[in-house]
Amino acid sequence: MFTGIVQDIGEVASVQPREGDLVIEIIPKRLDCEDVNIGDSVSVAGVCLTVVRRSTDKLTFDISKETISRTLIGGWAVGTLANLEPAMSAHDRFGGHLVSGHVDGCGVLESLESSARSTIMHFSAAQDLAPFVAEKGSITIDGVSLTINAVSDNKNRVCFSVNLVPHTLSVTSLGSLNAGDGVHLEVDLVARYVKRILDAGRHPDTA
Repeated sequence: MFTGIVQDIGEVASVQPREGDLVIEIIPKRLDCEDVNIGDSVSVAGVCLTVVRRSTDKLTFDISKETISRTLIGGWAVGTLANLEPAMSAHDRFGGHLVSGHVDGCGVLESLESSARSTIMHFSAAQDLAPFVAEKGSITIDGVSLTINAVSDNKNRVCFSVNLVPHTLSVTSLGSLNAGDGVHLEVDLVARYVKRILDAGRHPDTA
């Protein structure tokens, strides 16, 4: 599990196709690779990945065909930036919200606007995520725990906005986003289970 409090930004050093899968090497900027063990889980742009190799300055991850089909990783190239967060321990401060690293869908940054010293980002996502997107609820965008400011429905898309303070923009990859860029989205874990419980109540024969 993760908290959505990003600890570093990594840069993709290589992308190697392997029989339909990918092997990706990432160079963290500040994270000490020697503190990460082979087999550890790391949130990489919001995607839970397992470390398969490490060196003094690189972490290596295997990316399965399933992960490629559900994320944007298949389009990554050398130089792509990715937020990094090692899995939380029992002694970590819990500053964000519960994040599993299981991406629910991909969204698009529609526009940005300035608001005092902050930046408001407007995103859209597939309509099937709409039941989980609520004003003042939590959402994870590329691994960053954020609070939803506002929500609206537009044709076949759900639209929502988040407010980013200068610190968040400077310590995460969200500061490099431009309109039209894609992002990984993970809805609030509690909202996901509440939806499942409500659906089971309406259709008890499918529970």
